[in-house]
Amino acid sequence: MTVKLELKSTRINKVVGRKELSFRIVEASTPSRADVRREISVLMRTDLENVYVRELNTQSGTRQTTGRAHVYDDAKVALLSEPKYIITRNKGKEVTPKAEEKSAAAPVSAPEEEKK
Repeated sequence: MTVKLELKSTRINKVVGRKELSFRIVEASTPSRADVRREISVLMRTDLENVYVRELNTQSGTRQTTGRAHVYDDAKVALLSEPKYIITRNKGKEVTPKAEEKSAAAPVSAPEEEKK
């Protein structure tokens, strides 16, 4: 799904090494954070790992969503600068390699016998 995103303002923060964006979206429903993130990465011509959507606000009764995002020059700086809860929200339910290993290594238990 593509989101039509309109940039309201862009501020360059040289100290941290990021662009701080303010945007507006007009859609029939509130877009997902993943769709917004993907659209910003295409618009700013950067990797998806460098984009973190900080907030999305949809006013009740309207089709307008406003929000803020940070676009970093380096993904490592982003992980150090952004709070953990923002990183978790933006990564979504992605499966990490460690989680895959744990689920593969977990023993499968046999169903318990029915008690009579």
